[in-house]
Amino acid sequence: MGQAGTGAEYVEVRVTAGSRDEADRLAAAVVTHRLAACAQVVGPITSTYRWNGAVERSDEWLLLMKTTLERFDDLAAHVRRLHSYDVPEIAAVPLTAGTDAYLRWIREETSR
Repeated sequence: MGQAGTGAEYVEVRVTAGSRDEADRLAAAVVTHRLAACAQVVGPITSTYRWNGAVERSDEWLLLMKTTLERFDDLAAHVRRLHSYDVPEIAAVPLTAGTDAYLRWIREETSR
């Protein structure tokens, strides 16, 4: 497996949404604006979390978005503008390795 750059250049951004419709809208928005090369929607999932001093549990949908670290701030800002949550989960996980062709594709699809 080769790399088209250092692992720090590529990330998978995880975002949860409260409905399938919202997850699909967020996925389409980030890909349309070239903030992510692709966005996958997984779910429903069950999330358990602490909010306003209480333990909550809800069904959510998980978005997995492939992008570059360079595009992360713009992607995060775009998601925050469109998201219904007060504090949406927007977390980047580094892609430490990938095939040359796949990583090159991410770079090309997220170029400004």
